[in-house]
Amino acid sequence: MKRKKAVTIILASAAAVISALLIACYMFLWSGYSGDEPCWIYVKSGSGNDEVKSALSTSLGVAGSRAATLWSLLGGDAAKAHGAYRIEPGSSPMKIYRTLKNGAQTPVRLTFNNIRTMNQLASRVASCVEVDSESFLAACDSLLPPMGFKRAEYPAAFIPDTYEFYWTASPEKIVGRLVDYRNRFWNDERRAKAKSMGITPVQVATVASIAEEETNNRGERGTVARLYLNRVHKGMKLQADPTVKYAVGDFSLRRIKGVHLNVNSPYNTYLNAGLPPGPIRIADAATLDATLNSKPHNYLYMCAKEDFSGRHNFASDYSSHQANARKYHKALNARGIK
Repeated sequence: MKRKKAVTIILASAAAVISALLIACYMFLWSGYSGDEPCWIYVKSGSGNDEVKSALSTSLGVAGSRAATLWSLLGGDAAKAHGAYRIEPGSSPMKIYRTLKNGAQTPVRLTFNNIRTMNQLASRVASCVEVDSESFLAACDSLLPPMGFKRAEYPAAFIPDTYEFYWTASPEKIVGRLVDYRNRFWNDERRAKAKSMGITPVQVATVASIAEEETNNRGERGTVARLYLNRVHKGMKLQADPTVKYAVGDFSLRRIKGVHLNVNSPYNTYLNAGLPPGPIRIADAATLDATLNSKPHNYLYMCAKEDFSGRHNFASDYSSHQANARKYHKALNARGIK
């Protein structure tokens, strides 16, 4: 009887120990990341195991520290973990460890719009992926000229949108993917429309970029683009203020003066006939389509409305345009805008 009781006690004790061990294992391996929001872990190229463990512990608290311990015990390889990982709330230390161990990266999103220069685009790319600005621009110089783009035409190779890449994507892959999207946009139907207008896709992007800078009113952009094409086809200078701002390098200018109009630049359309060498910003898809689908009209002149609504008064003859300009300049003077 005593022996049976002793066995029972031993078994109960063993069960308690096993239960405690199981609970400890559960807490260690499966108790999840307690953050309220997802957390990103970045393992840079050339990182060592200590840097991986530090990133886990610093960013993910207790769950990250336990994942770092697993990294040490189970032999994680930092080279294979090179990448970016989105860790969701509730992710267990074991899941975190396995995610990095297997290099199961989470794609990152690259979104860009309202980009005027290639340097701005490069900075935007560099803010989302591991590639730096210089590498992205070098990839553009390597890949775009063989595709037929001159340096001034580079902005026409891209279209604002949201793209997904792995954080470790090479600059060449990024440029290639972005240009591929642009080329798919320029399908046979759109190319045929451009040809019927007597311009190339790059020239469409150039005209569209000026229209975007001229007005924030999307409904006007097709009209503005067609106006500038009318001037081109008549051999008139564009005399587009946004091209002067681009040439000067100051888009904050509210009033264009003589000193600006005389700046020596191929982008100064007050001095040079025809379209500028390339786009003055990366035009979005909607403006490209607005240009392609713009209805023919006889407008040759435009002037901002005197109510500062962001819209324009259009005219087919110079005398009407002068009357519109006088109203606008009077409004500028009334507001003290110099």
